Amino acid sequence: MGPNSPRRELGLLDVTCLIVGIIVGTGIYQVAPDVARGAGGPWRLLGLWALGGALSLCGALGYAELASAYPREGGDYVYLTRAYGSRAGFLFGWLQLAVARPGDIAILAFAFATYARAIWDPWPGGGPALRVYALAAVAGLTAIHMVGVRASRWTQNLLTAVKFLGLLAIALAACLKDARPPVAGPQAPLPLSVALILVLFTYGGWNEMAYVAAEVRQPGRNLIRAMVLGTGAVTGLYLAVTLAFLHLLGFQGLSASRAVASEAFGQVLPALAGKALSALICLSALGALGGIIFTGARISYAVGRDHPAFRPLAAWDGAAGAPRRALLIQGLVAAGLVVALGALVDALVYTAAAVYLFYLATSLAVFVLRRRDPQVPRPYRVTAYPLPTLVFCAVCLFLIHGAVAYRPRTAAAAFGVLALGLPIHAFGRPRPAQEG
Repeated sequence: MGPNSPRRELGLLDVTCLIVGIIVGTGIYQVAPDVARGAGGPWRLLGLWALGGALSLCGALGYAELASAYPREGGDYVYLTRAYGSRAGFLFGWLQLAVARPGDIAILAFAFATYARAIWDPWPGGGPALRVYALAAVAGLTAIHMVGVRASRWTQNLLTAVKFLGLLAIALAACLKDARPPVAGPQAPLPLSVALILVLFTYGGWNEMAYVAAEVRQPGRNLIRAMVLGTGAVTGLYLAVTLAFLHLLGFQGLSASRAVASEAFGQVLPALAGKALSALICLSALGALGGIIFTGARISYAVGRDHPAFRPLAAWDGAAGAPRRALLIQGLVAAGLVVALGALVDALVYTAAAVYLFYLATSLAVFVLRRRDPQVPRPYRVTAYPLPTLVFCAVCLFLIHGAVAYRPRTAAAAFGVLALGLPIHAFGRPRPAQEG
């Protein structure tokens, strides 16, 4: 491993905090009412959140096997290239670079900006605060990650610890409070498939550690431990927060809520309905935003190593321990999308069908690579194989169908952008990728 390539500097705590920090963003505040409308009842709602954690863990086990067998930067890109050839890996990298990763960054940046504006809006009355705060978040965290991996690691660990403990304390305090849920009428239902897409969106991030596998110490042990610890902790937190919402607002009140965090947690400590709660949600958004900026640049770096069209992204700064050029370009693309995104549900459906198509392909790669590369050491093998991987593959097919059926034109647009990667891939002959 040369001086200008990734070094193993991330321990179990670092990777677990990275996973938890990415998963626990602002999604639970944004989608909780919509998930309730899709569930149709409180017990089904709790079951849906628990199911989301279990299904995410099923997917995580397959990724952990692949990451321990091929502990390199790039995650899905590495596994897809190895299993199906350079075109499949490139299309995944293209999707992440052009659609999924900048879109996720922009969504979280806007979530941060929404609550930052509630704390202080220097341009009241519909000014540019939303865009300014969003751009500042993207620029600031990108700059921190460009400084180097040590600054990234400490920033991520601190943000994760503060937001996790803060949310857990508020949720537990809420469940102990006498509450009078507001009266609300029945709400228009949402398809269960879309509700499950939203739930799994809030769990999104369990696979992110695969993108930094080349920087993890003892990957054969720490990758699976971090996935199980991170996914389990988030599942427990989401169930506690959902119980708090139900206790304070009631099921109908939760389904009808437009500002669920303020309406629910404001009953526990009235001050939290204002600036203090907004600050906690800002920290939550920043923790997730920082994590996906960190891991996303590693995908671009891996693609750039193998494909001439993206060769500039392959520069790794050995002193900083970071792909600075990939970070910069990723930040610029995300900044451009900040002003172009629409509603959250539409943005998620836009990416869901194509993203879960690649999740499906990566999960199937567990079977393909066991047969193709039997000689490759696998420090971890999927527990109860092949059941968890088959379950997650079935979930991916269900969600792809649900996204296409709910917004066929929106899903078609995402597949159209994905198809643009084919001529780009054909433009240059990729170098042999990810052997052994």
